[in-house]
Amino acid sequence: MADRRLKVFNTVARLLSFTKAAEALHMTQPAVTFQVRQLEEHFDTRLFDRTHNRVTLTDVGHTVYEISERIFELYDEMDRRVKEMTGEIGGALNIGASMTVAENMLPALLGNFRQEHPDLSVRLKVGNTESVVSMVEHNVVDLALVEGSVTNKNLLVETCRRDELVVIMPPEHELAGYGDEGVPVEKLAKYPFICREEGSGTREVVLSYMDEQGQSEGWDVCMELGSPEAIKGAVEAGMGLSIMSSAGISKELKLGLLTAVPLKPRLYRDFSFVRQRHKFRLPAMEQLLEFSRHYCRESTPMHDLEVIQHTANGEEA
Repeated sequence: MADRRLKVFNTVARLLSFTKAAEALHMTQPAVTFQVRQLEEHFDTRLFDRTHNRVTLTDVGHTVYEISERIFELYDEMDRRVKEMTGEIGGALNIGASMTVAENMLPALLGNFRQEHPDLSVRLKVGNTESVVSMVEHNVVDLALVEGSVTNKNLLVETCRRDELVVIMPPEHELAGYGDEGVPVEKLAKYPFICREEGSGTREVVLSYMDEQGQSEGWDVCMELGSPEAIKGAVEAGMGLSIMSSAGISKELKLGLLTAVPLKPRLYRDFSFVRQRHKFRLPAMEQLLEFSRHYCRESTPMHDLEVIQHTANGEEA
């Protein structure tokens, strides 16, 4: 149903290549160029700059691309809802995830889900917790999985999994000797510290923990980075210590690139599902939710499940 010219433009803008867009759309390159020129004539302005064998978006092109993405998401939602209301499960489900969840939990979860529901495609948008929660608020995604707290009372927040945050360091670091007994949090203050950017759920949890332990002052934050992978690389290079999810460092531990030591007292946080409280409940979303709940129960230690249940019931963990 979508405007053909807009669909062609969107594909070129996403790939930044007329040749690749033609291949993706099973069209000839002249046909792709013709459709884009028609759209440019409609707006009476250029949407692409073509210089030095490179294709880039103009300022107007960026605006058209951003809005076209939202248009196609709405088309997908309309198609999906009609199919589901008439008893047919299919189409696309838009979900969001914070970086930690997307890197450590979702690949296996979504892979298993797609095996059971091959007709239902999933579109994943990744950002820090703050940006992903905003996507839920503005109907960009149907469901999100995030770490950290969510304060918007118009959203439903359901804890799904418990995660421990640990101190990561090079294997030869002097604090590595603390082992499983945990490193006292006050011991960390004299070392350079690498943390996530503002808006990150991990950063929020770590700063709250430091404040509770009376250690909010005197930290030497040498670097703020925008992803767990960047932080791990910086720590491996000896640039400082960091605190991050124990679930995200299994490969580095096996390869001997990093060492992880628990904090003392230990630091835990929850992964949570977030969705709108009054939004139409799509059957496809309910299927993904129930599948995810089961996946989290199966992959979470029994003690942590009990803590999650107590927390959900309003008791202190």
